Amino acid sequence: MRKTGQVVDLDQKVNWLVIKQLLPYLKEFRWRILFALLCMVAAKLATIAMPFLLKGIVDGLSGESVTAVEPVVESSTVSPQAIPAWILTPIALVFAYGFFRFANVALGELRDTLFGRVTERAIRRISLTVFQHLHALDVDFHLNRRTGGLAREIERGTNGINFLMRFMVFNIIPTLLEISLVIGILLTQYGMSFGLVTLLSVVVYIIFSVLTTNWRHKYIRAANEADSKSNTLAIDSLLNYETVKYFTNEKYEANRYDEDLKVWEGAKQTNRLTLFALNGGQALIISSAITALMYLAVNQVNENQMTVGDFVLINAFMMQLFIPLNFLGFVYREIRTALVNIEKLFDLLTRQPKINDQEDAERLSLNHSLKHENESIVFEDVHFGYDTKREILKGISFTIEPRQTVAIVGASGSGKSTIAKLLFRFYDPNQGTIKIGEQSIHQVTQNSLRKSIGIVPQDTVLFNNSILENIRYGNPSASNDEVMAVIKMAHLDQFISQLPEGVDTLVGERGLKLSGGEKQRVAIARALLKKPPIMIFDEATSSLDSHSEAAILQAIQEISGNYTSLVIAHRLSTVVNSDKIIVLEQGQIVESGSHTELLQHKGLYSKLWQVQQNNDDE
Repeated sequence: MRKTGQVVDLDQKVNWLVIKQLLPYLKEFRWRILFALLCMVAAKLATIAMPFLLKGIVDGLSGESVTAVEPVVESSTVSPQAIPAWILTPIALVFAYGFFRFANVALGELRDTLFGRVTERAIRRISLTVFQHLHALDVDFHLNRRTGGLAREIERGTNGINFLMRFMVFNIIPTLLEISLVIGILLTQYGMSFGLVTLLSVVVYIIFSVLTTNWRHKYIRAANEADSKSNTLAIDSLLNYETVKYFTNEKYEANRYDEDLKVWEGAKQTNRLTLFALNGGQALIISSAITALMYLAVNQVNENQMTVGDFVLINAFMMQLFIPLNFLGFVYREIRTALVNIEKLFDLLTRQPKINDQEDAERLSLNHSLKHENESIVFEDVHFGYDTKREILKGISFTIEPRQTVAIVGASGSGKSTIAKLLFRFYDPNQGTIKIGEQSIHQVTQNSLRKSIGIVPQDTVLFNNSILENIRYGNPSASNDEVMAVIKMAHLDQFISQLPEGVDTLVGERGLKLSGGEKQRVAIARALLKKPPIMIFDEATSSLDSHSEAAILQAIQEISGNYTSLVIAHRLSTVVNSDKIIVLEQGQIVESGSHTELLQHKGLYSKLWQVQQNNDDE
């Protein structure tokens, strides 16, 4: 059974230092951020002003003095008699209330608009950095990756950045600012009891929210892991759609997917129950606090120590305070989740590729036509194994002269394709040296090395795009005429002429709309368009019929004079015209020479040739 998930430490603490990693992406818009913060403070001040206006309106309508509360008068630096009477009328206060409410909304929208670009630019920069880093990682990482889970981690990470940057700056900070202002107003204007009750309720609420959220966070992680695992399995199954059909395993795949969904369902149910406990506790704290404050306010109104307007003001403050405070609990929970997702995203950036350029690495100085004698490809005593327990190549040494065609043949598992991967430097040898000219490929940049090599792989995977664009991928700047020229060289023109949409025909996901032979001819055309000095054909004709194979071999022979070619083949009929044939057996070179020389030698090559000829005759 395929492994679709990895074990996750659900008790791992959230790394708050992740926020520090985001700061470099914000420097570009520091003044925009400052202006957005000023809008945020102004919006909060407008919110604080509205309850005072409500108090004035209610007191004015009830016929009570707006200065009836002693503490308010004593703390004011402006004499109430100095304020024009028309300003304190209910109608004027209503218009003022409407203005401040509009100002609060308008400033909030302006703040979001200003900061929106900051968030989007940061997500763009981070997403691009992660994308480039993933392409820079070694082949081993991509062979072992979980495509679906990786895609989900990137998606959740970028969404987490968006949430964190917006809500931490525009919810937590303004809410804490409002809490401070409200507690200060209640303490100074209405006495110690009002301020202490509010302060105590806020402290209890925050402590309860933090402790409960920390407790339930492992259930959030479990739900996320179950989601990633089920998504990975679904994508893996759909990518292997044909294999599922070949073995009629639709029900088996559905059962496996349902088992993962069952785990996900259970995790979500547990998560929901813990959320109920959190929300219930928060609601109890808020209700208790509001009840206590209303009780104090009603008593003071009954004792004529407070006007009805003051009662409305305190009630309005509590509603304004506890609504965002209740939202603060949700924001804290989501920020915890966002930080976990962002941490996973940044963890991708901490992965270091196993294959790196040296600090003093130079560009591969290679003449495009490989005409010079010192530009041979040399393998010197190369040992290599994908793990330490099994060695694939056991001290092989050979030389490919400039513009020479060398074939490597042997049984499956003898190490033929591994040689191509080492030449591309997807892996480094455990021992030995690979040189192109006088330069070890370990001492040149990977980019310059791979630009000099074209390959037609054994398993051709195409992008879900047109035939034209898939071929143009070999050289994105190539003109249509150049693309059409390599189409003819790869003998694709007759096939394309039969398609209703011609070169604009879409090939489908991974090229599934094309046959194996058609995909390989597209791959040949794409490699030819790259125009590299070195060409590798890794079982390039393995999926072709005899007629197509003959046509492709003719094309290869026509162009081989302009390239140094390495042909990896299982079918010996494809390499008979090679300048030199190297025979591998269990990772060692057992024979080397031309087709005629090897037949005369009557060794392993001769036996393989005879077996294949007999099979062809049959």
